[in-house]
Amino acid sequence: MSDTAPVFAPITDFSKCRILLSNDDGINAHGLVVLERIARTLSDDVWVVAPSFERSGAGHSLTIHDPLRPVQLSEKRYSVSGTPTDCVMVAVNHIMKDRKPDLVLSGVNFGGNLGEDVHYSGTVAAAMEGVLLGIRSIAMSQEWDDVDNVYWATAEQHGPKLIRDLCSASWAKNVLINVNFPDRTPDDVNGVMVAYQGKHKLGDDLVLRHDPRGRPYLWIGSRRIGDRSTVGTDLKVLDDGYISLTPLNVDLTDLPTMKTLAQVFPGPT
Repeated sequence: MSDTAPVFAPITDFSKCRILLSNDDGINAHGLVVLERIARTLSDDVWVVAPSFERSGAGHSLTIHDPLRPVQLSEKRYSVSGTPTDCVMVAVNHIMKDRKPDLVLSGVNFGGNLGEDVHYSGTVAAAMEGVLLGIRSIAMSQEWDDVDNVYWATAEQHGPKLIRDLCSASWAKNVLINVNFPDRTPDDVNGVMVAYQGKHKLGDDLVLRHDPRGRPYLWIGSRRIGDRSTVGTDLKVLDDGYISLTPLNVDLTDLPTMKTLAQVFPGPT
């Protein structure tokens, strides 16, 4: 980022802040309940626009071949028959078009969004869409190991201060912040650390099965453990009991490779 790159101004008064919440686990997800509790400690102007059903793994996809149907469930609370990206776009450009939000919070996701997983994550995609629409955005996920014992209280207890601290800083307008809470009780969290993306990719474990008529089908397998040994990565930070913060740039251009290719393809002289 150059010194002249546009940045988000710090949020100093949350009482005047309009906050949009979304997710990929759906309008009825427990993580969204947790996120709403977090947001309401910051502001009274909280809006919820989330998918009508779970859209995990939707990535940054748009619905372009079917109509989108926003349904108002209560004051400032809507479901949308689309992806997390659709939800943020519909919220900003339609539902909240009189005044766009000052902050987009996505999550709290049921499970971590770590390493290369972020490319598939609808949670991260909702925050990414917020950034593309010019809004400061944060994605939040709660790591778990035992599905029957998820430490939602960790995200709820640490979330408000974390958001306040994050929003007191300026960062580039093409960057979102990806937050992961460790699989620990709130009092067992060691602190907050800024971390790189680690190595953790979904989808490689394909399970071959057969339906009752004997026809084969494939099911994408369970979560990968990934590389949790590399110091400084989001996976290692979580394992060490810290909340991980990873800034993600929506500009995927690799500058070193661009310089290399420019030597092969110098263009007009």
